[in-house]
Order: sequence, then structure tokens, then C-alpha cells
Amino acid sequence: MRGFLVAVMVLGAVSAAHAADMPDLPILRGGFADGLSASRVNWEGFYVGGQGGLGTSDMDFTGATKDLATKLLFDTAIQNAGDVSDWPLGGKVSTHGHGFGAFAGYNAQWEDVVLGLELSYMHGSFGGSQTDSMTRIFTDSNGTTDTVTYQADGSVKLTDMASARLRAGYAWGIFLPYAFGGMALGQADIVKTASIYGTQVGTGFNVPFYLSATDAQNSRFVYGYSWGLGVDVMLMSGLFLRGEWQYSRYAASIDTAVNTFHVGLGYKF
Repeated sequence: MRGFLVAVMVLGAVSAAHAADMPDLPILRGGFADGLSASRVNWEGFYVGGQGGLGTSDMDFTGATKDLATKLLFDTAIQNAGDVSDWPLGGKVSTHGHGFGAFAGYNAQWEDVVLGLELSYMHGSFGGSQTDSMTRIFTDSNGTTDTVTYQADGSVKLTDMASARLRAGYAWGIFLPYAFGGMALGQADIVKTASIYGTQVGTGFNVPFYLSATDAQNSRFVYGYSWGLGVDVMLMSGLFLRGEWQYSRYAASIDTAVNTFHVGLGYKF
């Protein structure tokens, strides 16, 4: 976020220096200098653009495989004595990713106030994985000594992310700072595996056991909400540069949120 603010300040300084050094001469309409010196830029109309982005995925795997472990050990002496499915496995993981995509929208303008509707899309690699395990020894109701290891594996891979958003901005010279909010949509591969293994030792026997179950949701449609801040900078007639920060949170079996910073180039018709 600090880098984003520095970039905006640098662009403002460059624009101010350019305007100060410009001679008082007639300039052809539609030229580059004309776009920079205009008192009010017309942002109204349809626009399209391309973008690239870097981001951080934050996932919480806490208890992600509890339902699988509960089914594996349903009504067993091990579960009744050790409450294995309730063991505190999993935690928060953050990973970095990147992607590219496009955006398109429409702006309506009233003097300096700009309101719009936009669709934004990113294709890339976001998400992460985690493996956690715990071992305990206890005696169950049958008098058997159980040595039990519970291992939880989880992964989230987001390949496609989109948002349908409402934008509100304020035109300030060649700059259009804005805020937005709306619905987040995505396609993800979500895989969870619970593995429970160990030994049961009693009078005259020592029996190993191994149980495992996997829930794989490939190309899963996920949804949630998205909001963020950005700024568009008009470079010349219709052509603008964009910098944007976006936060998206998805309602999925593994809690997932993605923070991304986008840089794009667009054209307003």
C-alpha cells in the first residue's frame, strides 16, 4: 500500500512539473499536452483494459478436516476416548501469487463525481497448502492402549478470480481516485485429506491401523465479496493508466482471502 501511495505522488509531481514548464503556445486539440493540462477530464463512457497483478493469499486451515475425521472414527472406542476429530490441527497460511487479466466498465459523470459499473478478471496462481499432525496415547473403554496419529492435509488453488463491482470516484485534474465494492467470484481446486493411524495394544495383541479419507473439489465455483481502492490517470485522449488494490474474501470450506495489487492500461471510448 505504501508503494501505491508513492507511485501516485510521483505521477502528481511529474504532471505538475510538466504543466509549469509548458510554454504559453497554441496546442493541437487531442495532443498529449492537451490531455495533461485540461481542467476537467471527461471520464464518461465505456472503457476496456488489460492488467497484471501480484498478491497474497491468506488461508485458515483450522479444523478443515474435522468432518472427514468424524466420519472415519464414527462410534469407535478411539473417538469416544480420545476425541480425535476435535484435535486442534491446522492454522493460518499466507502465500504469494501472480496473474493477469482484463477489465471493462461504464462511467457516468456529474461534474467531478464519477460513478460506474465494472467487471474485473484475473487468471493466475493463488492459494497454498498445509500439512499438520498430532500424536497422543490414551486408554479406551476396552482397556486397550491406543497410540494415535492424526494428520490433516489441505490445499487451495485459485486459478480464476473475477469481481462485479460498483465504483465511485472524484475527478481531480488528470487523476480519478476511486473506491469500489461488489461480488467476488472464483474457480478453485480445494482438497482436504484426513489420515488417522497408529497401534492398539492389549493383552496378547498389538494391532496397527490406518484410516484415510479425501474430499477433492476440483474446479469448484466459489463466491464472496470484494472491495478496494485505486486511481486512474489519463495519459492522453482516452488512454489511461491504472493502479489498484483489491481485497477479496471467499465463502469456501477452507476460509480464503486474497489481497492483490493491479497495474493496468485502459482505453475509454
